Order: sequence, then structure tokens, then C-alpha cells
Amino acid sequence: MIVRLEKRNTPVDVRVRAPPSKSYTHRALIAAALAEGDSMIIEPLVAEDTLLTLSALRQLGVTIEERENGILIHGTGGVLCPGGRVTIDLKNSGTSMRLLASVALLADQPVVLTGSERMCERPIGDLVSALNAIGGHVRYLGREGYPPIEVSGELIGGDVEISPEISSQFITSLLMAAPYAEDDLIISLRGQSVSASYLDITLDLMASFGISVNVDAGKTFPVACGKPFAGRRYAVEGDYSSASYFFAIAAVCGGEATVTNLKPTSPQGDRQFLSLLGDMGCTVSSLENGYRLIRDSPLRGITCDMSGMPDTVQTLAAVAPFASGTTVIRGIAHLRHKESDRITAIEQVLSGFGADVVTSGDSLSITPGELHGGIINPAHDHRTAMSGAVLGLGIGGVSIHNAECVSKSYPEFWDVLKGAGLWNGMS
Repeated sequence: MIVRLEKRNTPVDVRVRAPPSKSYTHRALIAAALAEGDSMIIEPLVAEDTLLTLSALRQLGVTIEERENGILIHGTGGVLCPGGRVTIDLKNSGTSMRLLASVALLADQPVVLTGSERMCERPIGDLVSALNAIGGHVRYLGREGYPPIEVSGELIGGDVEISPEISSQFITSLLMAAPYAEDDLIISLRGQSVSASYLDITLDLMASFGISVNVDAGKTFPVACGKPFAGRRYAVEGDYSSASYFFAIAAVCGGEATVTNLKPTSPQGDRQFLSLLGDMGCTVSSLENGYRLIRDSPLRGITCDMSGMPDTVQTLAAVAPFASGTTVIRGIAHLRHKESDRITAIEQVLSGFGADVVTSGDSLSITPGELHGGIINPAHDHRTAMSGAVLGLGIGGVSIHNAECVSKSYPEFWDVLKGAGLWNGMS
């Protein structure tokens, strides 16, 4: 699918409802599957990534029923019975791969986790080492340090140290399975956590399912054994990263964007994206269940640290060429290990469209230039495609190839854009 976008010459008035959170949906599905008792997950995100987690849980022996208002999951109490050695293809869902690596230790049969070619290039070695230190027998079926992996053994517990510098999902993976260890599990972080806000999401979700973790100085996570998640009715909140594209469109084109279904007190790090747009000159106001952004004056470049909101880095990078001065984004080295090397992707797209982009290991700077249209091939990265829509509406003459890759996190994105009058459906 090819989407062609033309420049918006008049201010926008966008009013949309944010889709359910991808991060919360993954975690809620897993907590419900491991819980004692049944859970009804209300309004989960139905997208490629979350469907892969759902399918994987079914392969692990979890009984799941799709209902009109959500998904009914019959909890296993942490006893997973896949009925034999099972191979689970997680395609390009890094969240599914990492979170399920620890969960697979609870299965009574070996579990093979594999995925796409890109998935097998995304490092998982630190998590595997941690799992093997607490009772697992996890082995690589290809290149050491990368999927595919075969998971067997037990989750004994004890003390484990892990580096969070590649992904906070390694810690989330251990946390989600920890209540089912034979002994208490104490997770200590070695180094500075990237995307630390995602750990806040994990802890918030665990508390909702009855497990509270008292974090010591943000570095040690003690989880008591013997107390499982409790089944419950759980409504998934809206996704700030998916909402960011509409706020960015208003920032670039002028006008306003109102996005509802956003929890003002959410621990999602991407909520801070709105503050960055405020620093660039937009006016942001909170509503009862969302936010309104107005841009009626010129944008200005900023310097910011986005280590806690990695999923909106590409969105801000798409706004930066329309601001006066240089925008510097720091704290983003781990973006090289996403669905694509996102730092390189940003550099290639923006420089190809006329902006001046300079990258280093941990940062990039973007200075406006003579902007012009062109082609974006997102290489199956949903966020490259959606941030490309921001560029397209600001520049015009932009064609996004393989645009269907947005199905990974926001399948309705192009339909919502069309419904908001921002895309005419042409390709």
C-alpha cells in the first residue's frame, strides 16, 4: 500500500480518540493469563503485535475467549501446559519476544521463540543470561545473543543483576514472571535504565492485578513469591504515542488537535511529548479525558532528553524541520535496536527531504533547510510510517510505501487520518 500526502495549506481542526495502549495491552494479557481466576480485558488494542502475544498465550495453553466488549482470559495460576514442545513465531514484535521469554519458563515443556529476520538481529543476551542465572536453561538456536531461543528449566528465584541499557523490557519480562518463582526474586539494575517510564507502566499494571513492588532507589526490584496475579475486569487506557502524531500534525500545519481517551495521570512516558511541543511554542491544555493543542505562532527549536519517551522521538523529529533554529534530541542510543535502526531512519528521511541532520551515538540535531517531497520506505517500521504522515502534511508530495505496516500498533491510522480530512485516500 502506498499513501500519498499533499501539503496542508490551511490550519487543521483535528478531533480524534486515542487507540488503546499497546504497552498496557501486552502486559494486561500476560497478567490475566498468569492470574488466579478469570479476567475480562476491556477495549484492548487489537493490532498485529498484541495479537501475536494473544496467539502465543493460546499456544502456551491459555484459554481465551473473544467477546463483544473485550477479551475473556481464563487464568492459569502460572501453570502453563502447551501440550508438548512448541514453537512460537513472534514475527517482528520485540515486546512479545522479550516479555514471553520469562513467561515461557513457567511452561511444562520446552518453548522455542522465534521471529522475523529483523527480530533475529535484536539483542536478547542480557535477558537470557539473567534467566539462566535464576533456574532457566535457555539456549540460542542461531547466533549467540539473539533469537531464536529455546526456553526450558525452572524459575527458581534468588538475586539477579541485569543491564537495562538496551531495553527496559528485559526487566519487565522478569517482573511479570517473578511472582511465580519458587523463591523471592530480587532484580538489581546494573547501569542506567533506558525507557524507565515503561517500568512505571509495568509496576502500575502489576498493582492493578494485585502485586505491589516496592522499588529501592529505582535500582532494586524485590518481588515476593507465592502471591499470583488476581483475575479482574481491566480497562486498557489510551496510547499517548499513537496520539502524538495528531498533536504533531497540528504543530506542523497550525490549528488545533483534540485527542480524547488519554489518562492525565498516566505513567506513560510519551505523555511528556506534549510538554516538548509546548516548549516549541504550542499551547497545550488538559481536558477531562484528554488534551487540546493549539499552534498559532511560529515553532522554535529546542534541546531535550527523550530517553524516557523513545516512541515519540520520530514524531518530534518530524516536527523539528518546521521550527526555527536547531532541535537537539538526546538520550536515544537504544533506538538503534528497535523495529529498524530509528536513528539512521530519521537521518535518511529528513536529510533526503532537505533538512540538515547530524547524528552521534546518543543524540541527533535537526536544522531546517529547503524542504521538498519524496518517498519514504519505512522498512516495516510503523513509527517511521506514521511520523512520515506528519512530514507529508507539512511538505507535500510525500509518498509512503508499505504504509500498511502501521497495523503493528495502529491499524486504523490511515482511516482515522482520512476521517479527519487530512488524507484524501489517494495513493
